[in-house]
Amino acid sequence: MTTTAAFDPRPVLKTLPTGPGVYRMFDASGAVIYVGKARNLKRRVSSYFQRSVHNSRTQALVAQVADLQVTVTHTEAEALILENNLIKEHRPRYNVLLRDDKSYPYIYLSTQQAYPRLAFHRGQRRGEGRYFGPFPSSGAVRETLNHLQKVFPVRQCRDSFFAHRSRPCLQHQIGRCTAPCVGYISEEDYARDVRHVEMFLAGQSNAVIDELVGRMEAAAEALDFEQAARLRDRIASLRRIQEKQYVSGAKGDVDVIACRSRENLACVQVFVIRDGRNLGNQTYFPKAPSDTSIEEILQGFLARHYLGRDTPGELLVSHELPDAEVLEEALGADAGHRVRLSARLRGERRRWLEMAERNADHALSARMSTEASLERRFEDLQQALALDQMPERLECFDISHTRGEATVASCVVMGREGPIKDDYRRFNIDGITGGDDYAAMRQALERRYRRLREGEGTLPDLLLIDGGRGQLAQAEAVLEDLQVSGVTLVGISKGPRRRAGEEVLVIAGQPGETRLPPESPALHLLQHTRDEAHRFAITGHRSRRGKSRTTSSLEEIGGLGPKRRQALMQQFGGLKGIKRAGVEDLARVQGISSALAERIHAHLNG
Repeated sequence: MTTTAAFDPRPVLKTLPTGPGVYRMFDASGAVIYVGKARNLKRRVSSYFQRSVHNSRTQALVAQVADLQVTVTHTEAEALILENNLIKEHRPRYNVLLRDDKSYPYIYLSTQQAYPRLAFHRGQRRGEGRYFGPFPSSGAVRETLNHLQKVFPVRQCRDSFFAHRSRPCLQHQIGRCTAPCVGYISEEDYARDVRHVEMFLAGQSNAVIDELVGRMEAAAEALDFEQAARLRDRIASLRRIQEKQYVSGAKGDVDVIACRSRENLACVQVFVIRDGRNLGNQTYFPKAPSDTSIEEILQGFLARHYLGRDTPGELLVSHELPDAEVLEEALGADAGHRVRLSARLRGERRRWLEMAERNADHALSARMSTEASLERRFEDLQQALALDQMPERLECFDISHTRGEATVASCVVMGREGPIKDDYRRFNIDGITGGDDYAAMRQALERRYRRLREGEGTLPDLLLIDGGRGQLAQAEAVLEDLQVSGVTLVGISKGPRRRAGEEVLVIAGQPGETRLPPESPALHLLQHTRDEAHRFAITGHRSRRGKSRTTSSLEEIGGLGPKRRQALMQQFGGLKGIKRAGVEDLARVQGISSALAERIHAHLNG
C-alpha cells in the first residue's frame, strides 16, 4: 500500500519504545487525525505501516499521515486516560467521538440553610450541601423533583426569590410548598420534611414510609383525622413512586450499557440504576469511522463517557471487550474505587441488559428512519431545483427585531444527517437604520462569508435566504464582492396568503418564481430549515432585547446614583411614570435637587 509521500515512517519506528504509551497521527495541515494507546508502542504503531494491512479504514487513515508523535506512559491504564483526554481535546476524525460531553445532572439539597432548597444541578459540586445522583438526563432529574414536591413540599425556589417574599407564591396555593418564606411552617417541621427527602434520595424510602405510617396511626388515635388523611395520601404517593422506579433484585449502583450498530450507524443505550431504583435512560449516537467493530465502539464510548465522571462500581455491558482489564484499571483509578465490567450475565441482570438492547434497537431504527427521510428530501431538492449534484450542506439566514430594536441575524446549517448545531451562528447587527432588513442581511452575510472565505469553516452548497428578491440581491452582492462561487442562492417567501405550503422560491440567475407542491419533500426540507433559522433568530433577538431593557436609561444621567434611582422608581412606579413627571414633581423626591430634576427631565424627554 502507499502512504503520504512526504512522510517516511521508518525513522520514527526505529526509535519507538516497546512499553505502553499514546501515539498521535497528524495530517499535512498539522491536524490530529487519530489518537491511540498501546501496550507495546513499537509493535502497535508499526502494524499500521505493513503491506499486509487490508482494512479500508486503516488504509484511508495511513494515506493521510504526515507526522507521528508518541508519549510514553508507565502503564497501559495511564495511556488509556491520556488517550481519552487527547481525543476530547482534538476530536480526531478517525476516533469514536461523542457529541454530548456534558456532565451528569444531580439533585442538590442546600442543607446549610435554615430552610434548605432542592434544585437541579449540573457541573462541579462546589457548594455546601448534598448532591444526589448522578441521573442519566435532565428530564430524569426534573421528573424526580416533581414527584418529591408533591410528597414532601420542600421549597425549590431560588434564594433571591425566597428572601424577598411578603406573601406565599403559587406553589403554596397548589399544595407544593409549605411557605417557609413567610413563616407558615416551623423550622422543626420543615427540617423533618428535609430529612425525609434525604432518606428517600439515599434509597431509604421504606424507612420513610414506616415513619409516616407511625405518624398516621398516632394522628388517628388522637382523632386528628385531617392530618391522618394527609399522611395517608403521602404514603400512597410514595408507594406509587416506588413501583415506578424499583428494579427487582437491584443492589448497589449499576449502569447497564448496550450497543447496537447497523449500516455504519451506532447507538449506545445507558440505563442508570441507583439503590434499586431505575433513574431512567439516555441514548447516544457516537460517531465512528466505517468498519469500526461494535466492540471498539463500545470500548471507546466507555472511556469517553466515564473517565472524569462519577462511575458506579459495576457496568453491565452488552459485549465482551478485548481490553476490559485495562479499562477497569483506568476507570477504577479515575473513580477512586474498584470498577467491574460484566458481560456474561444471568437471571434478572440479563433481563436488564435485554431491556437496554431493545431500547438501543428501537432508537437505532428510529434514527435510521429519520436519516432515510432526510436523504429523500435532499434527493428531491436536487431534482426540484435542477442541481448538478445533491447538496451536502444548506445554510439559511433570517433577521429578527422589534420595530428596529435589538436586531439579530441567524445562520443555521442543515446537513444530510440533520441540523449541524455546532455550526449555527448569531450576529448582533449594529450601525444600520433600525428596521432596515436589507442592510441587516447584508451585514450578517458579509461577516459570515468573509470568515468562510478566509478558511474558517465550510462553504455551503446551497444558501437559503428568508425573503424575496430584495433580500436575495443582498446575498448576491455579498458573494460577488467576496468572490465566493459555487453556491446556489435561493430566496424563500411565504406567498400572498402567507400559508404553509404556498411558499414562493426565487433562484438566483433564473427569471420568474418557482412553487413546489405542498407535499414535496424538497419543500418540507426548505420549510424546516427556514423555520429553524426563524426560531434561532427570535431566540437571540429576545435575549438581546431583554438585556438592553434591564439597563435603565436613568443610569446614563450623571449624579443619579443607585439610591436616588430606586427612590424615583418607587415614587413614580417605573420609568414611564418618571418620564411623565414634571421638574417640580421630580424635585420633591428626597435627594433630587432642582438642577438634577431638570437634567433628568431633559434626558428622558429630550
